[in-house]
Amino acid sequence: MDKLKKFIKEIYPYVIIIVLVLIFKMYYYSPIRVDGTSMSKTLINGDIMILDIVSYRHNAIKRFDIVVVDDGEEYIIKRVIGLPGETVEYKDNQLFINGKKVEDKYPYGKTADFKVKVEKDKYYVLGDNRNNSLDSRYFGAFKKNKIIGKTNFTVFPFNRFGKKK
Repeated sequence: MDKLKKFIKEIYPYVIIIVLVLIFKMYYYSPIRVDGTSMSKTLINGDIMILDIVSYRHNAIKRFDIVVVDDGEEYIIKRVIGLPGETVEYKDNQLFINGKKVEDKYPYGKTADFKVKVEKDKYYVLGDNRNNSLDSRYFGAFKKNKIIGKTNFTVFPFNRFGKKK
């Protein structure tokens, strides 16, 4: 019995640390890997980023935020373009929100013309690499509860370390 107590006493701090790390990872911040080229040139395939899970519990989702969305099969990383209730239109490679031109400095490649009305409880997201992105043009707009969090900080590879816009 003494050996068991000693063993428990020795591993107790490690168990606490592991539990705290798991809780922190599940509810606050978590690493996420960029998979694919849909966010090129902003994000590169293989980048490891920090997913901020807690931010949208206290702050609104903003246009041009980089978000992680659960598409039903996997997590995808995209940029918010349209907010709830807005009409999003791309015409001649230019973004219009509710009929007013909005500067979009993020697209890489040409954005094909389209026009869509975003439902009141949804968000319209696009990849920066518009010619090679499965996004809201394919999946439709996403409800807020499908947006897991935002990400804008690359931690690996080290030559890409830092905040991305």
